[in-house]
Amino acid sequence: MEALDKYQGHFLALYRLVIGLLFACHGAATLFNVLGGPQGQAPSFGQWPGWWAAVIELVAGGLVVLGVATRAAAVICSGTMAYAYFVVHQPQALFPIENGGEKAALFCWGFLLIAVLGPGRWTLPALRTSPASLAHDGS
Repeated sequence: MEALDKYQGHFLALYRLVIGLLFACHGAATLFNVLGGPQGQAPSFGQWPGWWAAVIELVAGGLVVLGVATRAAAVICSGTMAYAYFVVHQPQALFPIENGGEKAALFCWGFLLIAVLGPGRWTLPALRTSPASLAHDGS
């Protein structure tokens, strides 16, 4: 297990990159009809909550990918998915498997984990300072 601990910052960074990219892609798909298009009907400009959720997904997901204001962006992403779960999915049925809220629940908890643990390595701020700072976890 010590070998895994040695690379914890690397794996946390990879986790952050994947979760943020998936979230940003979901927002881009909804807003711009790319990457397979919106899942359901695309919201019109400014429509609550769909359009705003897609903007948050794209912008905050992108910030998480870049490692910029990661913890704040991750809290916003987590809260957005908690809202989606409890307002859209949970009224349909109690469990995520029954109400279609698995993605919302997973994103919510995934971003909460990033908010608590920090960005890990390979953040844009670390790249801008110096190569020596890349050895730091950035958390």
